[in-house]
Amino acid sequence: MFKQTFQDLVHWLKTDDEIKKNIVHWHEIEAKPAQTMPFPTTLDIRIREALEKRGIGQLYTHQNTAYECSEKGEHVVAVTPTASGKTLCYNLPVLQQIRRDESSRALYLFPTKALAQDQKSELNEIIEEMGISVKCFTYDGDTAPNIRQAVRKAGHVVITNPDMLHSAILPHHTKWVAFFENLKYVVIDELHTYRGVFGSHVANVIRRLKRIARYYGSEPTFICTSATIANPQELASQLTGHNVRLIDNNGAPSGKKHFVFYNPPVVNEPLNIRKSATVEVNRLAKKFLENNIQTIVFARSRVRVEVILSHLQELTKKKIGQQAVRGYRGGYLPKQRREIERGLRNGDIIGVVSTNALELGVDIGQLQVCIMTGYPGSIASAWQQSGRAGRRQHESLTLLVAGSSPIDQYMIQHPDYFLEKSPESVRINRDNLIILVDHLKCAAYELPFKEGETLDGVEIEEILEFLTEEHVLHHRGSKWYWMNDGFPAHGISLRSASQENVVIIDQSDIANPQVIGEMDRFSAMTLLHDEAIYLHQGVQYQVELLDWEEKKAFVREVKVEYFTDANLAVQLKVLEEDETKETRQATIAFGDVMVNAKATLFKKIKLSTFENIGSGPIHLPEEELHTNATWISFSDDLIERFSENGLDQALLGLAHVVQHVAPVYVMCDRSDLHVVPQIKADHSERPTLFIYDRYPGGVGLAKNVYKQVDILLEQAWGLLRSCPCESGCPACVGASSELGDNVKQAVLRLLSLLLNEMSEQSWH
Repeated sequence: MFKQTFQDLVHWLKTDDEIKKNIVHWHEIEAKPAQTMPFPTTLDIRIREALEKRGIGQLYTHQNTAYECSEKGEHVVAVTPTASGKTLCYNLPVLQQIRRDESSRALYLFPTKALAQDQKSELNEIIEEMGISVKCFTYDGDTAPNIRQAVRKAGHVVITNPDMLHSAILPHHTKWVAFFENLKYVVIDELHTYRGVFGSHVANVIRRLKRIARYYGSEPTFICTSATIANPQELASQLTGHNVRLIDNNGAPSGKKHFVFYNPPVVNEPLNIRKSATVEVNRLAKKFLENNIQTIVFARSRVRVEVILSHLQELTKKKIGQQAVRGYRGGYLPKQRREIERGLRNGDIIGVVSTNALELGVDIGQLQVCIMTGYPGSIASAWQQSGRAGRRQHESLTLLVAGSSPIDQYMIQHPDYFLEKSPESVRINRDNLIILVDHLKCAAYELPFKEGETLDGVEIEEILEFLTEEHVLHHRGSKWYWMNDGFPAHGISLRSASQENVVIIDQSDIANPQVIGEMDRFSAMTLLHDEAIYLHQGVQYQVELLDWEEKKAFVREVKVEYFTDANLAVQLKVLEEDETKETRQATIAFGDVMVNAKATLFKKIKLSTFENIGSGPIHLPEEELHTNATWISFSDDLIERFSENGLDQALLGLAHVVQHVAPVYVMCDRSDLHVVPQIKADHSERPTLFIYDRYPGGVGLAKNVYKQVDILLEQAWGLLRSCPCESGCPACVGASSELGDNVKQAVLRLLSLLLNEMSEQSWH
């Protein structure tokens, strides 16, 4: 059968009557030539020859700048698009330093094991070409115990992840004396991933790393790299605790790029309900895959990845075989992920359906097409995903297929907003008290604190005294000592607020049960409850038992025509009000809240039509969370202007819009911020909208909402105004049938009253 080329398929998108009417905007980015510089004269001849053997005769401008600044001992952050050769920004200075002084050591930090493996291969290839003895090792959970000693003693370059640094290297620094004494460089790759709670933890791990390096007499230089975000310099400074120089003079070439905004057709005019984005993604991806064009499909959630994967494998198995399309997401085991990465590079795998796990720079070869199932949640993330197609100067195509959520519809109808706006800022809060206390315990275990000592400039004596009263530390002479048997890092997770993950055990073969994945506790409440359908690599498993105490979920393979979705009931109480802004219509406040969450009910949803075909209860204990929130309480004056029912509906509709808009403005995942409407809040007995951080103690997301609340409400108003429905729909105020008639007008009226007064007071 005749196979269509990439150009044929671009032409098909532009001319097919069925397809082209759904294309809202077609944006083309022209190819860009490389900007290069000759090799610096100081670069060692062996390194130069190794690069020339690999076909590299000159450096891109940003690589050259990074090398020269690092050589001077400046801390740097290099910010250029995906696949622009950021690796050489740190490999060159590190290899040069080792050539100059063989006892030098470097530490590379990557957010994932996959990236670490990938970078090790690349670095080893250069070392091999150089023909000299530079030992480069990965040090992670998969490193065999007999190799670990060699890594500690002889590793010039140790490649690891923040979790391993936190729980395995720093607590046992006495085994790493030679390494810390000679530590010259610390490389932090994919800087933009260190945001929110994870970034706040990692900033404290870096504080501990600097303290130990200083103890052994070294002051390493930091080299960071990042995808495009609004505040890379600020983030690098917060993470490393140093003034950092920004390098953004990108010299890498890029191929022509088509960025297409695709809106599925409306299937119900009055309700403005559109055809499912998943169905459209399957139809478009099938066309590219059947013509052997390597394609990556991104989806927002693990469940959506598995639903799309099972459909695509079914649709394409006759033409390209079931194994040619694979899934990729967190929760898969390392061996499976390595195999998928290899298959993509060598062309055995034509298509991959992924969560944002493949947004990062793992080398997966030359994909030509990227299809996003819905807007990824941030502009920075969308460009990262798009950058996975068309690496190495090839022409590429990105299709953004909108879902029916408010933010998807806003983005698709305002492509200029997306194309012209700079990416978002990344926020961390390294002085979050809960996180800081955790890391002070770890630091005290590593080395006793002396009186008057700070943690990288932070005054800590009050906290040390508190920990002494709690019998965690012991104060003797002029020092504080750790006084427990166990070491604290073991019980502190960097990635989530809850301490342990739930392990997923497949017992389809009773004689041979196998661990197939893991999941954090908050997600497990809604995805791994008894009777849930858990999807893994397109295979369906039913959860037979969730042992909450032991943190184990026992699953068995099944074949059913549905998946499950669960509800989380949330109760919220205000503990303390820190800041307030008053208007006649509302009080806007920020402070501490206590959240009680309980999974209550799950629904069974048919795979082919997405209709509800049944439900059942969930029996799990309540989870408690002490965090920060911003809330808007409506005044008596405003309540009087609405009928009681009208205000209730407007509040529910507003909550739906804000849940979608807020994460975009504070750059976080939708699951990081929750929005809860209360018809009668406990603290004020008034209708109130709460927006809270889903992490203990908060990481500054709700605080950002408080600072930008007027902008956020303006955007919510704009989104509602631009929605073509008459009285409210899933793309603006949620499922309007549940809310009653013309909720949209009620929400618009509510927002107008709030915004008019804010603009009169002109506060920000």
